[in-house]
Amino acid sequence: MTFFVPSHSGLVAAVTITVIAMTTSASRPAESEGAITVDGTVTDRLVEANQRYAAAFADPGMDARPVLRVAVVACMDARLDLHDALGLELGDCHTIRNAGGVVTDDVIRSLTISQRALGTRSVVLIHHTGCGLESITEEFRHELEMEVGQRPAWAVEAFRDVDQDVRQSMQRVRTSPFMLHTEDVRGFVFDVTTGLLREIDPA
Repeated sequence: MTFFVPSHSGLVAAVTITVIAMTTSASRPAESEGAITVDGTVTDRLVEANQRYAAAFADPGMDARPVLRVAVVACMDARLDLHDALGLELGDCHTIRNAGGVVTDDVIRSLTISQRALGTRSVVLIHHTGCGLESITEEFRHELEMEVGQRPAWAVEAFRDVDQDVRQSMQRVRTSPFMLHTEDVRGFVFDVTTGLLREIDPA
């Protein structure tokens, strides 16, 4: 798993079936027209890319409420190109990403704000095969404590069974007292070798 922290209507059809096709950024050519060529750090390259983006940018005139009234919680893995994969356009959804795509207290915070302040109704949870959290344990916190002299307050949220972890995440959303809408909470596993979403039965 490669960790990378960045940050119309197709989703409505997509989340109603068990398996849908996804694409990943890994399929893009290494060199393409308009590729960033500046020397320097990765951040320098991102800044240059933003300047090109801004040069052609036009204010879409949107507010902060997602058009499709859906929040997507997914792993931060760089292989998941969520907007492309789910047929989403700018303004369609809220996207919440972290290591593993697990539902932590902070994800509940974001989902609560998403629903109560910004009008979302549906929640889509996406884990994936080959996740880095399957190869580490909670011992990671102990190792950090030995290195820096302070034990992290957060849990690693490592897991061995990706299907079961999706079920746990769905349960955490559905049982949170802060959530207004829990009738449409669905979970999926993205297969990094086929690009398909497989829906997980919550039972």
